[in-house]
Amino acid sequence: MPSITVVGLGSGGEDQLTLGVLKTLENASRRYVRTSDHPAVADLSKRDIDFISFDPYYEQHQHFEDVYEAIANSLLSLAAEYPDETIVYAVPGHPMVAERAVQLLRARAPERGISLTIVGGESFLDQAFSQLGFDPIEGFQLLDASELTREMLRPRLHTVIGQVYDAYTASDVKLALMGVYPDDHPVTIGQALGVPGKESIRTVPLHELDRQQDYGNLMLVYVPASQDDKLRRRSFERLHEIVAVLRSPEGCPWDREQTHLSIRKNFIEETYEAVEALDNDDPDGMKEEFGDVVLQVLLHSQMEEEVGTFDVFDVLAELNDKLIFRHPHVFGGENAQDAEEALRNWEQMKAEEKKRKGREERASILDGIPKDLPALPRAHKQQKKAAGVGFDWPDLSGVFDKIEEELAELRQASENESRERQQDELGDLLFAVVNASRFLKVDPEEALAGTNRKFAKRFRYIEEQLRISGRTFGDTSLSEMESWWQEAKSR
Repeated sequence: MPSITVVGLGSGGEDQLTLGVLKTLENASRRYVRTSDHPAVADLSKRDIDFISFDPYYEQHQHFEDVYEAIANSLLSLAAEYPDETIVYAVPGHPMVAERAVQLLRARAPERGISLTIVGGESFLDQAFSQLGFDPIEGFQLLDASELTREMLRPRLHTVIGQVYDAYTASDVKLALMGVYPDDHPVTIGQALGVPGKESIRTVPLHELDRQQDYGNLMLVYVPASQDDKLRRRSFERLHEIVAVLRSPEGCPWDREQTHLSIRKNFIEETYEAVEALDNDDPDGMKEEFGDVVLQVLLHSQMEEEVGTFDVFDVLAELNDKLIFRHPHVFGGENAQDAEEALRNWEQMKAEEKKRKGREERASILDGIPKDLPALPRAHKQQKKAAGVGFDWPDLSGVFDKIEEELAELRQASENESRERQQDELGDLLFAVVNASRFLKVDPEEALAGTNRKFAKRFRYIEEQLRISGRTFGDTSLSEMESWWQEAKSR
């Protein structure tokens, strides 16, 4: 039966080889090694134990994943070509630690009827634990430098980052770490741990991580565990903890007393303040106001967590699932040619999602619009829903005709009709104008908000001119104010 045996060369020279690995290598006729750049390979050559190296694959392929794919495929082909011989594949350290090609072999060898045996060796982690002096039971994570992201980092855990091959990789690691740690945070660089004469351990400020001279296959970066909560200030988990403390018996008396209803208005106010920061194109304001909105979500979720219905992580899970399900053109292999088609996909999947959850069919197409939504966006949403089933003007000219009709009716009502009638006609006119915004693909709320800002800016200019001239509105003619208004328009 075709077979492959994977052996670990340990983290140093031949002295760190296990006896079992050494015997396996001595008895093998076909020996391969991922890279000859390892102390044990040179030592074993003195025993006439030679290898065919896969080092050329690193030159032939641009990405590491392609290298590992090529190695795994080559070994599987060799095993099939020489079914009566055991193919021995040697890797640095332990075969089950940071060896992607081994994982590919584990997945594919059984499918091809190839026996796979793994013989462990001393991992570089063994040396890291002893030489760097930490106990992994305290909490430990091993991360790959080539795939490191800020989201993976947990400051309360001892962190070892392996495969820091070169300055480019070190730079990527530095940038990821700077997303959590200060620029001058101490990090430890370990080089060739456990290899006599080559081992080097030094601590440098984080910002110097990519300015070293001795990168290579045996380099790692170690960041000790820390209980400093400042390192977690950018994590969602830390925010959840803080809100839980505020609501706890030992927390803030005001926060403990709040209910969904008591802070309902806060949610609305904070949202409007966030919108104002958007309108002002104020990044600092956005950063603060977005946080206030997130706090409202955390507070309401914490209240439900306290009675056992759900927590904020359930909220995140539901949102993640919703975004993936409603974007089949992104996550499901389907396509959307433009924004309108993407929106149709969204609405279609939204309806399918509700059906799967067993929610009742709505009695009206117009159901589902929040009852507290302001009148202008509510009118816009109602018109869009009605238009979605064909109840709509055929083109913009019909909308303009309707606006003129409603304007004429408002003029007539303003002359001799009741206030209720006037209000009714004004509402009809506004509703018709919203229809025009929909045909023009202009959000009516944003359009009116822009006009409000424009009006306020020009009116303040008039106020400024009055202040400069030492006058008041009472002693200024309308024509003068109109003149300043025109000046403001041209500014």
